[in-house]
Amino acid sequence: MRTLVVWCPDWPLVAAGLEGASAAVLRGNKVVACSALARSEGVRPRQRRREAESYCPSLVLVREDPVRDVRAFEPVVAAVGEFTPLVELTRPGVCSLPVRGPARYFGGEAALVSKIRKAVDQVSGVTCRIGIADTPFAARLAARNDLVVPCGTTEAWLAQLPIEVLGSPDLVDLLRRLGLERVGDFTALDEGVVGARFGSVGVDVYRKGRGCAVEALQLDDPLPDLSVSRELEDPVDQVETVAFIAAAAAEELAGRLAPHGLACTRLLVEASSDHGEALSRWWRADRPFTPRAMVDRVRWQLEGWMTAGVDAPTAGITLIRLTAGEVVPEEGRQLGIFGEPAEVRERVERHAARIQGLLGHDAVGTAVLVGGRGPAEQVRFVPFGEPRDEQSAAHHQPWPGRLPSPAPSLVFVHPEPVSVLGVDGRELGVDGRGQCTSVPVEVVMMGSASGSGSGSGSAPNPVSGSGSAPNPVSGSGQGRADGRLRHLRVVAWAGPWPAEERWWDVQASRRRARFQVELADGSAHVLVIERGRWALEATYD
Repeated sequence: MRTLVVWCPDWPLVAAGLEGASAAVLRGNKVVACSALARSEGVRPRQRRREAESYCPSLVLVREDPVRDVRAFEPVVAAVGEFTPLVELTRPGVCSLPVRGPARYFGGEAALVSKIRKAVDQVSGVTCRIGIADTPFAARLAARNDLVVPCGTTEAWLAQLPIEVLGSPDLVDLLRRLGLERVGDFTALDEGVVGARFGSVGVDVYRKGRGCAVEALQLDDPLPDLSVSRELEDPVDQVETVAFIAAAAAEELAGRLAPHGLACTRLLVEASSDHGEALSRWWRADRPFTPRAMVDRVRWQLEGWMTAGVDAPTAGITLIRLTAGEVVPEEGRQLGIFGEPAEVRERVERHAARIQGLLGHDAVGTAVLVGGRGPAEQVRFVPFGEPRDEQSAAHHQPWPGRLPSPAPSLVFVHPEPVSVLGVDGRELGVDGRGQCTSVPVEVVMMGSASGSGSGSGSAPNPVSGSGSAPNPVSGSGQGRADGRLRHLRVVAWAGPWPAEERWWDVQASRRRARFQVELADGSAHVLVIERGRWALEATYD
């Protein structure tokens, strides 16, 4: 396949804005890319950090960031995509395309190279190198020299190159020790001999050196640029004015995603003032953002920023940027038949998101059922807009020792102390085998808990058990009050549900047992015993 390769040298440094400085990009503790100025002082890829700094003490070092590199390269891929819908993003800084069709349309390979070079220079501001050859591998090598290899001469051109261009360092080192210094020295051998001596790896390298197509381009539509910015000529201190400008940016961002069948579910809103102050915030939604929803986030974020007091900007806004941080396939939206349910939901979502813009992302949330054994452990506060399916999935998993349905309606943040008495008048206990030491017949409410057992007596019974034992302490009535204590007869009960957690950790281990009880006044509760002490943990409605 006749292939054209566009190569932007030192792209990780271009993406970091350091191409004109003496700088290098590190992966771990090794240099993976360095600028031309750094190379002139002796810095090379694969050097260790200390070695590179010994050659260039003023070397500026940045960490490798593939996401930053890909995002910065998207405009280049989009510019190349104007000449053909089939572009392969080989890596950040390098893209490839089949040249046959575009060359015929634009008047030949030389004209195509000229047009692509001009388009890339306009969007990136750097001078790219372009190579054309009969195979993708040879085209990448030709791009290093900014060369167009004539059709049919790729094998002869490759034969003059040093053996190192074939890659595969272990094999190349062996070939050089055998006295093969150029690609032609290796490809002059018989393929069968190469296969017998070097195996399948040697045959693949041999065929690449012969100019054979051992790889194919992974062609796809070019990805859209996921960032849209608007610079304001004059600083603006009116939120509505900035929101009006952001509306055009939101429409442009949605327009870039729509042809690819994508929608944004995670949005980064960035704003800068004329004094260099900046604010950025990620917004997430469980449904794709519409342009209107994007503008609302901009408006609410700016309202919260400009009324922040100490942290408020001291000058007008000069830049607004919207970036799609996460995209998903656009599946459309199902509207209500009469429109009302969808309108109500949208109105609630807008008000909740506006409060988030003023008070922060965690200021508004919903309670989601999650995994756990106790009532307080089965509910988690999830910020509004965050996905809840993953949180609630654990709720349906088996949790040994978990209370059965229904869930209580009132869960105490701090369980209230109570006392549970058995038929012998002593406090009930649970042994190591999870068995009750007696039958519960009376619950003594203490302090503030004594008022939580009031009810009309008509509440349904959520539990079952052997709950008709006589009460030798309080008699046959509903209960009695002794000062601040309130004695209530147990009508029905179920349990215990023992739970032993983190038994392998002496410091964090916990052993508890829970009961469901219905009392004579019609109320129903969840009681828990831990380390010999009883507490009222939750109440049923």
